[in-house]
Amino acid sequence: MCRLSAAIYSVALLCAITAQQAVADDLSDWVAQEIQAQEEPASELAMTLWNLAELGYVEHKSSAALQDTLRAAGFTIDAPVAGLPTAFVASYGRGGPVIGILAEFDALPGLSQQAEPIRIRADHGSAGHACGHHLFGAGSVSAAIAVARRLEATGQAGTIKLYGAPAEEGGSGKVYMVRAGLFDGVDAVLHWHPSDRNVSSAGTTLANKSAKFRFHGVAAHAAVAPHRGRSALDAVEAMNHMANMLREHVTTDTRIQYVITHGGEAPNVVPDFAEVYYYVRGASGELVESTFARLENAAKGAALGTGTTVEYEVIHGSHSVLPNLTLSKMMHDHLSYFGGVSYSPSDLEFANKLRQTMPASSLPDMALAHTVQPYSDQIVRIPGSTDVGDVSWGVPTVGLSTATWVPGTVPHTWQAVAAGGTPIGTNGMLLAAKAMARSTLELLNSPALLKSAQAEFEERRGPNFTYRPLLGDREPPLDYRAP
Repeated sequence: MCRLSAAIYSVALLCAITAQQAVADDLSDWVAQEIQAQEEPASELAMTLWNLAELGYVEHKSSAALQDTLRAAGFTIDAPVAGLPTAFVASYGRGGPVIGILAEFDALPGLSQQAEPIRIRADHGSAGHACGHHLFGAGSVSAAIAVARRLEATGQAGTIKLYGAPAEEGGSGKVYMVRAGLFDGVDAVLHWHPSDRNVSSAGTTLANKSAKFRFHGVAAHAAVAPHRGRSALDAVEAMNHMANMLREHVTTDTRIQYVITHGGEAPNVVPDFAEVYYYVRGASGELVESTFARLENAAKGAALGTGTTVEYEVIHGSHSVLPNLTLSKMMHDHLSYFGGVSYSPSDLEFANKLRQTMPASSLPDMALAHTVQPYSDQIVRIPGSTDVGDVSWGVPTVGLSTATWVPGTVPHTWQAVAAGGTPIGTNGMLLAAKAMARSTLELLNSPALLKSAQAEFEERRGPNFTYRPLLGDREPPLDYRAP
C-alpha cells in the first residue's frame, strides 16, 4: 500500500511539473509572438537611432524617439532626470514587484560607416553606433512594451521601469541616475548588449575612472626665445612617459590608456596649454583609485620638472559589475528556449564579405551566431567597463548578449557599425527583446526567485558595503563630447 501511495505521489508530482512547464512554454511562445509582431516598428526605431548616431549627453532626438514610442504604448514618462537632459524613466503598471530594464542610445565619435561590408563612411555625420547602442535602446523598449501588454492583459500587479540611460561611452550616465536614487525600490534590473554571440552567463567587468589633465605653461617663440617658454606639451609628454613606465608595476588586468586632446597650435610656438585624457581600469574600484593616485603624482612630477602647472577634471567613473548567478541561470534558460539568430542568404553573403576585412586568425565559426553558448557558473571578467556596474551594486542585476554582429566582430569598430545597420543587427536585437521580456515576466511571477537573487546580492556585496561613486560629487560633464 505504501509503495502504491509513493507511486501515485510520484506520478502526481510529475504531472504537476509537466503542467508548470507547459504553462511556462506557452508564456514563452506568447512573448515570441508579441516581439515578432513588433519587428517592423522596433527595427524602424533602431534604424532611426542608427542614422542619428548622437554622442553622449546630446542624444536629444534619439531620446525623444524612445520616449515617444513608450508614451504611445501607455507608459508614463519622467524626463529629464538626474540633471541629465536626455535621461528618462518610463513606467508602466502598479505595485510590486518593480523590475527595471536599461536602455542605452549613445554613439561613438569618429566611427561613421554605411551598412556595407567594406569601409565606407556615412555622409550624415562623423559618429557611428560602433557599440550597438541603437539596438540596445530599441530592443529594451520592445521588451518593456511586451511586458506592459502582458500586465494589461492579465491585470496582475507589478511595475516595469524602462531607464533611458545616456552617455554610457565615457559619460557614466547611469552613475548619476544611481546617485539620484532612481533605482531605489527596484527589485531587479535587466540589461543586454550587442555582441557576436548569444550568451547569458555570470560575468563581471573592469572598474574605470577617467580624467582630463590640463597643463599650463608659458608661450614663447620656439626659435628666437625658447628659454623664455615653459612647454605644456613637454609636461604632457613627461607625464605620458612616467605613465608608460608605471605599466610595469601594476596588476596584469590594470589598463592605463590616454590620448593627447590638445598639444599646441604651431611648432614655432612653445605651447602654453596642453591636455591629455586618461582612462584607468582595474578589477575593483579600490584598485582603480590606487592606480589613479599614482597617475596624479606623475602629473604633479611632470609639472614640477617642466616649470608648468597642472589641474585635472574627473570625467567619469564606473564600478565593476557585481554578478548574480541566480538571475544569470534564469536568463540563460529563457535565451536558450528562443535559440540563436538565423541568417538569410543575403545576410550570409554580407557576413562572409565583412569577415574578409577581419584577421583570419581570429575568426570564430559562423555557428557562434546561430547557437546559444553553454551556461557557466564561472565568473568571467570582460576587459571592458560599463556604468551598469554602479547599478549592479545597488540592485540585483543581470544581463545577456546576442549576436547582432557577424562572428569575429569586436566592438568599437566600423564592422560593428556596418552590421548594426542591417537585418543581422535587428534580428539579434529581437532575440534579446524576447529573452529580456520573458525574464522580466519570470521575475514578476516568482517571488521566491527574487528572494534568492536578493540573498545572493547581499552576500556578494558584504555586510558593511557602502556605495561610493568613483566620480565623486561632480556634476554631469554634459560637454565632455564637445569638440
